[in-house]
Amino acid sequence: MAEMMQDPKSDASQDTLASRATAAWRPLVFAAVIAVAAIPAGLQIWEAVLGYGLFLAALLVWPSTNAAARVRAKAQKKPATAGLRDMRIVDALDFPTVLFDEDTAVIRQNPASIVLVGSYPERSELSARIRSPAILELVARTIKTGQPESVEHAERVPSERWHEVRAAPVDARSDTGRRLFVLTYRDLTEARRMDRMRTDFVANASHELRTPLASLMGFIETMQGPARDDEAARKRFFGIMLEQAQRMARLIDDLLSLSRLEMRAHVAPQGEVELVGAVGHVIDTLRPMANELGVEIALTAPEEPVLLPGDVDELIQVFSNLIENACKYGQTGKRVEVSVSGVEPGGAQVSVRDFGPGIAKEHVPRLTERFYRVDVETSRAKKGTGLGLAIVKHILTRHRARLMIRSDLGEGSAFIVKFNDEKPGPLSSTSELYQ
Repeated sequence: MAEMMQDPKSDASQDTLASRATAAWRPLVFAAVIAVAAIPAGLQIWEAVLGYGLFLAALLVWPSTNAAARVRAKAQKKPATAGLRDMRIVDALDFPTVLFDEDTAVIRQNPASIVLVGSYPERSELSARIRSPAILELVARTIKTGQPESVEHAERVPSERWHEVRAAPVDARSDTGRRLFVLTYRDLTEARRMDRMRTDFVANASHELRTPLASLMGFIETMQGPARDDEAARKRFFGIMLEQAQRMARLIDDLLSLSRLEMRAHVAPQGEVELVGAVGHVIDTLRPMANELGVEIALTAPEEPVLLPGDVDELIQVFSNLIENACKYGQTGKRVEVSVSGVEPGGAQVSVRDFGPGIAKEHVPRLTERFYRVDVETSRAKKGTGLGLAIVKHILTRHRARLMIRSDLGEGSAFIVKFNDEKPGPLSSTSELYQ
């Protein structure tokens, strides 16, 4: 505003003689050479000096064309305004953005902000859609100070989400001359969920290790004290201690497997897997365990080989986990059906179905979470660590495959692994479909 009110004459006065002389040194030198060269031709010295002086005065005192143009430009200069073309840039941003003026009237919002906070009616204020006191106070401070500020905002409804909300001034004005500001949202939801997952993982892992360790310490103290000479008690305690030590060993093995898988999450598996042979090998390995549980494993597979890119050891671990779970937790159904298909549209498919008690709908979406158990006591009694399906999920992530889970109470469960035709790569991801 001060720039607009400045007197053009004061701007002209700033164009000093020294600066003009510096800018016009070439014409001055040329005129001096001409004046000196004219003396031998008959021109008097005082006439040459007088002519050069008049030329010098005219050149330095009279405003140059460029200086006059600069003065006119400064006199006509106006504050930048946010035109339609500038506002279209807001629409191209992928994060929610709202452009508003110093009266908090919304000038424009991009499609991402419409999805997040809703559409603003024309010339409405920010508070029409934003009710958070923290965000509104942030906007008020930025308008007052002209300095960018940010605040973290959390929402609980309709789902839990976190955003970093930032308000900043824009070096432009609206068509009405008001200052412009921009409000942006940066999504922190995934980062916060990962932080919570890591915290829960450490807490759960510590708890899972602490329980068998406490049992071992208790039995050792008992055998060193009251049961020192009790041979029968010692034999029984040794059996329990071995079970607890094996439980810790299984848990540590699964934790190491998860760690290795996470380190290689973005590395495409090398090699080729013959799916029918891999599934058949797993069934042959688990058949003695299934016979002890009274469960029959039936395999349906095509006669021709089903080839796909992948790591054979990791896929064997996937099928071992799914079939073993079906035998243990679907034991009451007495039967597990395993089918391999290589003619499905889009890729090969392996299905493991049991006829046990099934899983309640509220538990199904969380089955692949680490340490999540539908029934903690049953899982521990069957020597489960709570990490099996989490390992399955990570392996399938590397193989660009999907895990589909279908279950109904009283009708058993089906776990379906569906492979894509595409070669697995670093951008692959696993999605679970629940029914």
